[in-house]
Amino acid sequence: MIRNIPFYASILLLLTSSHIVCQVNTSKKETLSEIDYGNLTHWAAHPDKRDNADLIPGSDALAQDKLEADVFFIHPTIYKEKGKNLPWNPNIKDSVLNTQVDNSTIKFQASAFNAAGRVFAPRYRQAHLRSFHTDDKASAKKAFAIAYADVKNAFEHYLKYYNNGRPVIIASHSQGTTHAAPLIKEFFDGTPLQQQLVAAYLIGMPVTKEYFKTIWPCESADGLNCTISWRTFKQGYIPDDRPLGDSILVTNPLSWKIDTTYVAKTKNKGAVFRDFDKVLPRRVDAQVHNGILWANKPRFPWSFLLRRKNYHIADINFYYVNIRENAKHRVEKWLEARN
Repeated sequence: MIRNIPFYASILLLLTSSHIVCQVNTSKKETLSEIDYGNLTHWAAHPDKRDNADLIPGSDALAQDKLEADVFFIHPTIYKEKGKNLPWNPNIKDSVLNTQVDNSTIKFQASAFNAAGRVFAPRYRQAHLRSFHTDDKASAKKAFAIAYADVKNAFEHYLKYYNNGRPVIIASHSQGTTHAAPLIKEFFDGTPLQQQLVAAYLIGMPVTKEYFKTIWPCESADGLNCTISWRTFKQGYIPDDRPLGDSILVTNPLSWKIDTTYVAKTKNKGAVFRDFDKVLPRRVDAQVHNGILWANKPRFPWSFLLRRKNYHIADINFYYVNIRENAKHRVEKWLEARN
């Protein structure tokens, strides 16, 4: 059973916002134009340019550009600027915000997938952080709709000009997952394109096991055409403002199973935190519990997180190397199955 129905219902509303009204809730009711994804500046990561998604922790090497699969990565909320009367969605040309995106999520999250495939990560007019908490639900819904419209536009551009029948991983975190889930439902779920889906890493937001009609949860490290998801909290902590329950998909990123078996930190091949050049193995364990992922307080030099019980910000960082190896492994399995 799922707890906290009102909150969960609001998340589902965001996950199904596929009918788009591209209009900002400002005094001028400014209509937004479609982003031109033929312009490489509108991509935070793209195989036709060098970017932070090409980086490899602790190495001077860059990701290969002749891989046989692709990764479409949708980044989390970075638009968190404080102030009155800020637009619900930023300008796509906001250079300060774009630099923040590149130096945070693209470097520390999208790069985890660069051993599996060419990484495509669109810039998009993400909804401001307040959209998750505001009482102005109408404006928040419009903000998420604008963001999804950009993501969908970017994915359609990718399909038209770059996919060419190649296998693809969909990967996302937090707000990115609120867009990735409906994207998969619209383009993959029960369609011929589903066979090209290696796996979907839908991290940082609750996704139910039965959210998709024909795409099921991955139950092992080898699963294909399936979904993966988790949200990380301190071991023993039960959040009272998050949806819980066995119907929510939770994957253990150390075993890649969805059972509740505890997996010790000795199975963690490496976390990556503020020092991108340093990989820290055997620091974080994992156990599925009641709709969330539990992890014991990790031992690493990042003190502000040690005081938290919600480890959301580190969902990918905690298990970086395991994710990297698993994504590559699933692509290899997909290619073996098709050859």
